[in-house]
Order: sequence, then structure tokens, then C-alpha cells
Amino acid sequence: MLVVMRRGATAEEVQQVCDVIEEMGYQARPMPGAGRTSVGVVGNDGRVDASRIIPLAGVQECIHVTKPYKQVSREWKADHTVITFANGASIGGTDVAVMAGPCSVEGETEILEAARAVKAVGAGFLRGGAYKPRSSPYSFQGLGLKGLEFLACARDETGLLIITEAMDPEGLAAVSEMADVVQLGARNMQNYSLLKLLGKCGKPVLLKRGLSATIQELLLSAEYILDAGNPDVILCERGIRSFDTSTRNCFDLAAIAVVHQLSHLPIVADPSHGTGHRAYVPSMARAAIAAGADGLLIEVHPTPERALSDGAQTVSVTEFEAIMKDASIIAQAVGRRLAPAIA
Repeated sequence: MLVVMRRGATAEEVQQVCDVIEEMGYQARPMPGAGRTSVGVVGNDGRVDASRIIPLAGVQECIHVTKPYKQVSREWKADHTVITFANGASIGGTDVAVMAGPCSVEGETEILEAARAVKAVGAGFLRGGAYKPRSSPYSFQGLGLKGLEFLACARDETGLLIITEAMDPEGLAAVSEMADVVQLGARNMQNYSLLKLLGKCGKPVLLKRGLSATIQELLLSAEYILDAGNPDVILCERGIRSFDTSTRNCFDLAAIAVVHQLSHLPIVADPSHGTGHRAYVPSMARAAIAAGADGLLIEVHPTPERALSDGAQTVSVTEFEAIMKDASIIAQAVGRRLAPAIA
């Protein structure tokens, strides 16, 4: 349930509402807004009796949240969540963020070359896996801690913000210390123990949709992170499994529009994993922006044919430059713009 306070409600009136909610055995989450404050009620499994709250001074109305998720819903928060970073970058506002780089960190020379290249083209974030969950145990698994060190070097030189994946609780501590955004991969979307830890990691989280997850399941996974105390969650559409083998996954562009309708959280698109073929990445990147994506996550490698992981879906720097030019035009057509390049 969401308790909406009247405009001008005093701090004492808000506190009284919180006290009553706590007395009822629930948790109160005050959410100050531009014009008024709302108080969220969490910890309830069913419909909360609002009769004790409605008569309180300063209360305008009580709204029952009908979805199984609460804190990620539009009913809970009407305005878009915008996640901002110390260097001025943001995800979720008018600007469309661009995150680019190789699938995995293969070495210091390679990641530095990739970082310089994607920054020169206009990306604001460098993506690259230090830890790589692979379907085959014989595939390249990443460089681990050494890969994190190389990513840190790339950030120091270029100023790009770093997005990299945490696979387990042991790796989460190291990733949280180094990364600007902690990515949780599709295979871990419903790893509830890890989701709770991400709620306490102190960094924004990029949550990828699971291989066969519904949109509701994606939002419920995000709810775990918010409920554990971290409001900075970025959802990611990266395709779901399908019977059709023409592409690696079924890139669900409709999910972007649906998520914006249901949730205030930003959602970015990953056309690289969504298609699995570099030839389809440009068109799907354009389509994702047109559908309302708050950002693009694109795999870029200086020499894709030599990439140690996911080379077939990785674009070259030249191809990435063309994608950025087209993306800028599409963004302007829908009243947005690509995020300006960092200094």
C-alpha cells in the first residue's frame, strides 16, 4: 500500500503515519517528492487495512498496490527513476546512455584499445566481463581479479564508467569495489540470495532479463534488490529463448514499452545478445531507441574475429561508429538525445 500525504504535510504528520504503520507490524518507507511526500508500506503479504491510516492528519489517500511487486511499480513511484553518477552521466533521463566494449576482458592492451575506441565514438560506459559465465566449461572464463585491474586502468586513462558482471557472492565484493555499475547476468536473474546481496552492494545494478523469464519475473527480481535497500536498478532486455534458431535469442522490443508502463525503473537494450549476429545489431539498436530504451549495451571489439567470447555478435569499431550516428538521429526523432561524450 502507498499512503499519499497532502501537499504541505508536516514532518511530524509524516512521522505519525510511519509510526502507525510500524505499530501495525509493517515497514514504512517515506518517499519525499517535489510536491508531496508518499509513504510506502512494505512487509505485508495481503491487503492492508487502511482504516487506521486514513483518519491521520495530513493523509490524502491510501492506494493499494495491486501488483505482486511494489517498490518497482508505477503505482509506488510515478516519476522515472534517474540514476546519476559522479561524473555527471545518468541513466533513465532524457539522455540515452551508451555502454560498449568487448564481451570479456582478454588483456590490458586489448581493453585499453577498446576503451579508447568506444570513448572516441561517444560511449560513456565501458562494458567488459572480468568473470564470464559460459555454457561450456571449456570456453574462456575471463581473467577474474586481473581483469578487474585492467578495467580499472582503462577507467583511469579514459574516464569511462565501468560495467562488469558479478557471478557469485565471493566475486561480488571485488566487483562492487571496482565497478561503477554491477551487472547481474541472465543466468543469475533469479538467484535470490545474490539479489539480496546486490541490495547492499552500494553500487547501481544492471539486471539482465533471464533466458526464459517473464516481465513480471524480471520486475520481481528487481524488487528483491530494492527491498534490500538499493533503489538504483537498471533493467536490461537481452532477448529470451525461442523456438526459432534464426537468431541467438528472441529480442523482445515490446518488453521495453511494457516495462515503462509498469515500472519507474530505467531499461536498457542489449541487441548484441538479443540477436547473436553482428549484422542485426545496428537495426535492433535503432529499433530499441525508437521503442524507448534508456540505453544501449553493445559488444565492440577492435578485432571481432579474434574475440575470445561472442565474436559472432560483436561489432567492429567502424561498425559501432555507424551505429552511433544512426542512433543519434533516431533519438532526436523521439525527443531524446544520445548522452554527450565525457570530457
